[in-house]
Amino acid sequence: MSKTRLPAVAGMFYPAEANILRQDIQQYLAQVDTRVSNTRPRAIIVPHAGYVYSGAVAASAYKQIIPFRDQIKRVVLLGPSHRVAFSGLAVPESDEFTTPLGNIPIDTDAVNKLLTFPQVIASDRAHRDEHSLEVQLPFLQEILGHFSLVPLVVGDADRHEVAEVIDLFLDDQQTLIVISTDLSHYHEYYEANKRDRMTSDAIVHLHPERIGYDDACGRNGLNGMLTVAEQKHLAVELLDLRNSGDIAGAKDRVVGYGAYVIH
Repeated sequence: MSKTRLPAVAGMFYPAEANILRQDIQQYLAQVDTRVSNTRPRAIIVPHAGYVYSGAVAASAYKQIIPFRDQIKRVVLLGPSHRVAFSGLAVPESDEFTTPLGNIPIDTDAVNKLLTFPQVIASDRAHRDEHSLEVQLPFLQEILGHFSLVPLVVGDADRHEVAEVIDLFLDDQQTLIVISTDLSHYHEYYEANKRDRMTSDAIVHLHPERIGYDDACGRNGLNGMLTVAEQKHLAVELLDLRNSGDIAGAKDRVVGYGAYVIH
């Protein structure tokens, strides 16, 4: 009997009604005016706040994969742990994840292979209430339709440990890597802009050693991705950089959001 990971933040971070959710995603995608490359992305970096805050920023990265939707059969998704403390990276014990848009099968063969790595554990607890992965799923479902998922919640993991995991999948032509992270948290608007521009510069120029605890909540997954990108001489392109003060809400305590594509 299959074991399903149920949505934890539907109706909070994004609409729980399928038709409204689809409409919102299509609206975010339609608003993107960033040029779409004719080269298939190897990876994208996207924020994970509520859609009202970061959906438009995330859409600028997701739009990059639309021309290649038929080529992408698997998504390896990495996001930080906000609720459970642990070392390494956690795969789920579930067989599928579900959202208001339907079920997504887990690539159990890939998960079992990852469990041979010493830094990877199986933990439904790490996944149960985590939003950093869940908010990416409806975008992926709306664009890709059917695909298999390798979901990884990243705990206290060294960037080289994360890089080893990403490297297992990066060269597969049917796999997309998705890194989920927000940028700075709860600074005043202009201070946040300054901090996030510095972090964004480090991302684009492949300097993971310059991205620390206060710069990005998903820094461990992000820095692992940048480590692999540096090793393989990949290029990172900034698509959008804003914060919650630009989009919705006050400007005294904002959260930064960036979207990037890696070729």
